Amino acid sequence: MHVDATLVEAARRGDQGAFEALVRETHRSVYGLVYRLVGNHDDAADVMQETYLRVWRGLRSFRGDAAFDTWVYRVAANAAMSHLKKRSRDPEPVDPTEPTPFERPVLLPEEPLDLEVLERALPKLPVAMRTVIVMKDMYGFSLEEIAKHVGATEGAVKVRLFRARRRLAQLMYGSDVVVPMRRKKASG
Repeated sequence: MHVDATLVEAARRGDQGAFEALVRETHRSVYGLVYRLVGNHDDAADVMQETYLRVWRGLRSFRGDAAFDTWVYRVAANAAMSHLKKRSRDPEPVDPTEPTPFERPVLLPEEPLDLEVLERALPKLPVAMRTVIVMKDMYGFSLEEIAKHVGATEGAVKVRLFRARRRLAQLMYGSDVVVPMRRKKASG
């Protein structure tokens, strides 16, 4: 998604038509982020309204240090996090099935990722896991940014991300899957 800078500037000056055009240009990709974070269409619709209300209110203070679309993603992620925190008062169902530690590992298939399988598996993840995997693997947020959004340390985010990837792979391909870890080469 690339947003025309002149359109952003016109919206910053209060041009309602320019703002509506920005919403039309960004709506689809921002909705994808929000839906993946909150996990259902009704909540996503509420978060989208909150997102664009925040964008409208904060547009005059947008300095352009980051690309407009990046800024909107951050606003949307913050709105989704706020929504999830409010919603978290109700306990989330936990899937008690864990693979036994001595199962024979099966590596992930080398085939291209099946997006339909991914989209069906993603909502089955607990919110905390879904949040980090969507923000990191789908939208490219840094570990530092994710840590700020979820109120955790970078180390905790790394652990949660590893567990989320492992759980997502299990949901997509079965409980025999083991997610291989990439090890950094030791510098010598």
